[in-house]
Amino acid sequence: MAVRRSFKFLLRPATKQAAALAACLEDHRQLYNAALEHRRIAYRKAGVSVRYGDQSGELKHIRTDDPDGQGRWSFSSQQATLRRLDKAFRSFFERVKAGRTPGFPRFKGRGWFDTVEWPKDGDGCRWD
Repeated sequence: MAVRRSFKFLLRPATKQAAALAACLEDHRQLYNAALEHRRIAYRKAGVSVRYGDQSGELKHIRTDDPDGQGRWSFSSQQATLRRLDKAFRSFFERVKAGRTPGFPRFKGRGWFDTVEWPKDGDGCRWD
């Protein structure tokens, strides 16, 4: 079994850097919420379950349509945000099966989305 490492960094960003980090968080939060809404509507209207693979496949088109918004961030970090939502749904269904209180995945407000994952074997993203 491989050891999985994570690192936390204390950042003291300049004003412009803080604005860029806040924009990154906001765009990832909007992506999470839009993906959640997509899943809810697809199931409610057509009885279709939308999975991570479906949403990840649509990510290329989302980025192309919004180059100054979603298109400016790392593709792999956005996939990690979609995997985060998928994990929330998997956990929900596991709790349902186990007979525990399920807790359906919720929309994230501005104060409740404070982490973006940058996978190690990503697409070469970096901050300037």
